[in-house]
Amino acid sequence: MRPVNRGPLPTDASGNEINFKKYGDARGKLIERLGETCSYCEMHLDSSLAVEHVKPKKPEGSDENILERELDWYNFLLACVNCNSTKGKKDVIPDDYFWPDKDNTFRAFTYSEGGIITPYAELSVELQDKAKATIELTGLNKRPLNDPKASDRRWINRREVWDIAILARERLSRNDNDVFREQIVDTMTGHAYWSIWMTVFHDDPDMLQRFIKALAGTATDCFDEDGMALQRPGGQV
Repeated sequence: MRPVNRGPLPTDASGNEINFKKYGDARGKLIERLGETCSYCEMHLDSSLAVEHVKPKKPEGSDENILERELDWYNFLLACVNCNSTKGKKDVIPDDYFWPDKDNTFRAFTYSEGGIITPYAELSVELQDKAKATIELTGLNKRPLNDPKASDRRWINRREVWDIAILARERLSRNDNDVFREQIVDTMTGHAYWSIWMTVFHDDPDMLQRFIKALAGTATDCFDEDGMALQRPGGQV
């Protein structure tokens, strides 16, 4: 899961902080800051990308929206339909999960062949439990195998992108030049699933740095000069 930096509350042309009257009005600014990708599954979307509330605006059992959550810039991320609907209205306790705007979430999960996401094995038991809870909260463990009618294609897309990234790495080994490296970055930005590309190219510091810099909002302070993941200041990982 790509760690992101949403940045401070946006300002208008006069430098005044924008007070959003509707949470949907923040979508454009969030896309400027974070790019057109889901903050959880990393799917690239030109449309159908919603403003997602980390703490739900109307949690289960509530009769009305909680205004402090509904319009809070620091409670916003971006989410695809599947991540948004799976996460739903559960009134989460933030410290029980990992969040891409708070933690170096790339350190919390392992991406492997077939597009599978699991907790990083070298985490403590407590942090592995949080990683597992985060995967379950967003439905990143769903695998609708051989279901042509499945609307949730996140796992299928990850599996396809894994194969594309492996092929790109093999081709680079036979034709290593700057132009082809930039082409690989262009392919990554078109398909997204940033964490898969970071995993497949984990032994290539140059490509890692290119991926880190390629997408708007990637938290660059979560990585060293070789692209290795660092613990995020103030984060759980």
